[in-house]
Amino acid sequence: MASSAAAPQTNGASASATTAEWTPSSWRGKPIRQCPEYADVAAVKRATAELGRLPPLVHAHEIEALRASLRDVARGEAFLLQGGDCAELFDYCRQDAIEAKIKLLLQMSLVLIWGADRRVVRIGRMAGQYAKPRSSPTEVVDGREVPSFRGDILNGYHLEDRELDPQRLVKAYNHSAATLNYIRAAISAGIADLHRPLDWSLGHVKDPELKAKYTAAVQFLQDMLRFMHTIGADKSPKLDTVDLFTSHEGLLLEYEEPLTRLMDVPLASSERIEANSKEGKEGPRRQYYDTSAHFLWIGDRTRQIDGAHVEFFRGVANPIGVKVGPSTPTSDLLSLLRALNPHVEVGKITLITRYGAARVRDLLPEHIRAVEGSEYKGAVIWQCDPMHGNTRSTGTGIKTRRFDDVFAELRETLSIHREEGSYLGGVHLELTGEPVTECLGGSEGLGEDDLSTNYTSFCDPRLNERQALELAFLIADSYRKERAL
Repeated sequence: MASSAAAPQTNGASASATTAEWTPSSWRGKPIRQCPEYADVAAVKRATAELGRLPPLVHAHEIEALRASLRDVARGEAFLLQGGDCAELFDYCRQDAIEAKIKLLLQMSLVLIWGADRRVVRIGRMAGQYAKPRSSPTEVVDGREVPSFRGDILNGYHLEDRELDPQRLVKAYNHSAATLNYIRAAISAGIADLHRPLDWSLGHVKDPELKAKYTAAVQFLQDMLRFMHTIGADKSPKLDTVDLFTSHEGLLLEYEEPLTRLMDVPLASSERIEANSKEGKEGPRRQYYDTSAHFLWIGDRTRQIDGAHVEFFRGVANPIGVKVGPSTPTSDLLSLLRALNPHVEVGKITLITRYGAARVRDLLPEHIRAVEGSEYKGAVIWQCDPMHGNTRSTGTGIKTRRFDDVFAELRETLSIHREEGSYLGGVHLELTGEPVTECLGGSEGLGEDDLSTNYTSFCDPRLNERQALELAFLIADSYRKERAL
């Protein structure tokens, strides 16, 4: 899942060990939001103790590989594609569901490579996206007040499962481990082998124009591979596999803390000879890694500068995302960056912007100027989340999003970054590889009457396979048109 990584690079400041006052539990002394109130505190302690004994879900070597790739994204040399379910369910830990998401992310990355002419870094919202922030701890269902569904890691969707259950913390670990195991197995078995891209089934996508564009992208790569074969350059193992990293919102710190481990920092081959000569004098360098996922992000509701979530994530070596929206004061951006990335490590922080199509033009430019006019110029990754700011409800109360609004925010974000001289380094999407009917529009023209056909999300609406692939083509077309100018 990962390859060797070089040492972190900074913009003029050298990285040092985590500050002495930070520990994996120092967040407990800070104000916290979205914190579940368990009835059985002893059961929580038993569950977290069990998590603390279990092995890491991901390895420091993989996390360091992602850090290296994200440095390339921040420099404009690669593009970040991040996507998956809004709220992952334990029930999605199935071969068909996992393969569908892997294939969709690979299909989209193939299109983006073709259009953007850049390497694509792939991160799935999977193998851990089991918690969801809620505006209220309770809701009224059929006239009865019940606990809100807060994701499978805390409680169940069905009314009889709404009480918080600490043992679900361990269940979340087990389902993450099984999902990660199959992701690794599928990639090892050649699901992403670029020698045979047409083996990637397009599933239900029948639209002739969309299929023609995808086929053109595949044909381009096949022609290139034939050329490489002719000159004997097609033996690289990189053509048989890809890196696919995992991510989730770092919402539930009771889960993140016991999976945060002090580990040796892996060294690239070029550094090992020098390190071996110093080993007896200094010992290996060590950092804290949150081993629940490769990449974690702080949500819109929990990014308070003096809060528990910022305190926790400032101490881990993982790359971190921060959601930025209409409620984010411009002055907070630099405070957040200085708290989470004091050494100005390039690619350490991804700013995930989510304004809504109607507001992005008014809000994004000021945020870009604040960051790019500071010591963090060229050090952050700008990523567009065109989903969350465009959620609406139909007249009958069904939560949905319009495909045109999603693309409009993405297109406007691209335009603003070009005007400001900054680089839009990625997209962050809620999607599924299954033929759901949750978002309106797209080439298949889903209308409000179609939503009930296959609306399966328990939280926010997701792009289906056709809509997600169409969005990838629209992004690719934008980059191809820009290169043609």
